[in-house]
Amino acid sequence: MKFSMEDQTLVRLGQRTQTESEDLGTLVNQLVEAAEPLEGVFNGPARAKFNEFKSKTDQIATSLNNALAGIVGSISGQNLAFVTAAEDGAGAHQAAQGSADFSSEALLSRISGQASV
Repeated sequence: MKFSMEDQTLVRLGQRTQTESEDLGTLVNQLVEAAEPLEGVFNGPARAKFNEFKSKTDQIATSLNNALAGIVGSISGQNLAFVTAAEDGAGAHQAAQGSADFSSEALLSRISGQASV
């Protein structure tokens, strides 16, 4: 299986998630405002639940924003891990390449040695 990802993919994902996190809190508040005309329609347990939701709007918006902030932090950590692994891999490759003998004599001796085995 091959995994290919552009170098800025996680950065863009984190930025979009951060923006959407901010929008989500606003949308929760807009939902309560939009439901205001329905407040008088509810009776009994339904009205109690609506009032409970309405009273907890700020708490719900904050909880959602905090959860998405955690996701943004996770994305940032993943990006750091990918970047670090790529840099470590490139460094290891460069070190191995520097010690390799690419001369024609060395190549011919390796080929000859494999052919006789």
